[in-house]
Amino acid sequence: MDCPRTAPAVIGPRLSPRQDIRAPRRLRLRDVWTWPMQRGLALMVSDGLALGLAWHTAWFLNQFFSPIPPRLVWWTWLGLPSPFWILVGCSIGLLAYGGLYGAGRQVRNYLRAGKLVSLVYLGSLVVMYFVDPKLDLPRSLFFSAWLTSVGLIVLARILMTLMLKPLDQAHAPTQVFLIAPAHRLKRLADLLAQRAQLPVIGAALAATANSSTTYQAILASRATLVLAEGIPSADLASELYWKLRRAGITMQLLPTSRDMLYRRGTPETVAGLPTLRLEAPLMGGWDYRLKRWLDYLGAALGVVVLAPMLVAIALVIVLDSPGPVFFRQERVGLQGRRFRVWKFRTMAVDASQQQARLEQRNETADGILFKLKHDPRVTRVGAWLRRTSLDELPQLLNVLCGQMSLVGPRPLPVRDVARFDAWHHIRHQVLPGVTGLWQISGRSDIDTFDDVARLDLHYIDNWSLNLDLEILIETLGLVWRGKGAY
Repeated sequence: MDCPRTAPAVIGPRLSPRQDIRAPRRLRLRDVWTWPMQRGLALMVSDGLALGLAWHTAWFLNQFFSPIPPRLVWWTWLGLPSPFWILVGCSIGLLAYGGLYGAGRQVRNYLRAGKLVSLVYLGSLVVMYFVDPKLDLPRSLFFSAWLTSVGLIVLARILMTLMLKPLDQAHAPTQVFLIAPAHRLKRLADLLAQRAQLPVIGAALAATANSSTTYQAILASRATLVLAEGIPSADLASELYWKLRRAGITMQLLPTSRDMLYRRGTPETVAGLPTLRLEAPLMGGWDYRLKRWLDYLGAALGVVVLAPMLVAIALVIVLDSPGPVFFRQERVGLQGRRFRVWKFRTMAVDASQQQARLEQRNETADGILFKLKHDPRVTRVGAWLRRTSLDELPQLLNVLCGQMSLVGPRPLPVRDVARFDAWHHIRHQVLPGVTGLWQISGRSDIDTFDDVARLDLHYIDNWSLNLDLEILIETLGLVWRGKGAY
């Protein structure tokens, strides 16, 4: 498979860093010696000891009545059977993914830890049923291990947090970088100093929140907290969030900041001001790494499983009209770099030349995208392929080449991007996708590109693996119904 190098040309303002803003920074050896990392490791050890004590207790109480079936004991280490070590690994992994090894000390985190541990235990029942439906796990052992695990892990986290509180204050004094409108900077700085004795070591205007200069100033100041108010709604508030998350810096938004980020935040009061805390995870970026692994795995499986369909479509295209099977077009992707997308050809061979004389018939309201509901260039087979979106399947090759993701903002032709307003380019800060929020929210039925861009920004603001899964499932439904595509 030919994976050409991405062209260096950049459309629109040059963005930095060059990678996806959700990508984690490389873990460095000195990161292990930072207090947040040491604090997280201490909580992990505490959780592991609590789970170990819970299992020892449950096993001791039940071995005289209904011991664990020998078939489940594949090995024993430190006096504990193999199921314990599997459950402990899953529990700590789930707690880490849930962000429970950060600096948050809210009571809800303790309760949430118990809920996640319960989820692991209940999930183990489902797994054991599918592995061996006849396996009779002692109920008394399961319930005693489950309940003591939940109780001891909550208790251990409460005690460990209380023990670490003085060390938190000694090792990680909060130093604030303030971002706000000019008329609010002094007022907020005074409130932080008077009410909470928090030093403001740097400041920037809200209008410059997403500039590289402000971001570099934050890094240079060595701030541990960025307090932001009044970030312009025309900009992407989460652009700053993702950059700070990557740098391991906590962000707190005052209520006037963009509502789109509210679901990520934890309510917290600072110096008498209501804020939403956006904690940088201890080991951030694993969700993005998992997304990329799933991209490659999903694209590879898709190419293998759909190979007969791809061959059949190629034969139908050859029989329907003269010309190549595939159409490769230059598009603008991550950080404005150009690359060529693969598509099944759905138009006449000279479609690009015909577009110039068809521009005056463009049916989009703002002219940024080029859409004709009854495009004379589309072939008979091409109309069916476009209606079902099967013409996009070859872009699985772009995913395998690392140029695209399965889910993300759609990459657009150079012609369209050249007509962007400045704020539209923010969509290029993440890897483009085969499908996205735009596709499941109307696709060709959306009239203006501003609406498309807002959907893309909403996707970036609220990105999660669960959202990607929802988009993929909804896309399959839309492809089946053939709605909104022409």
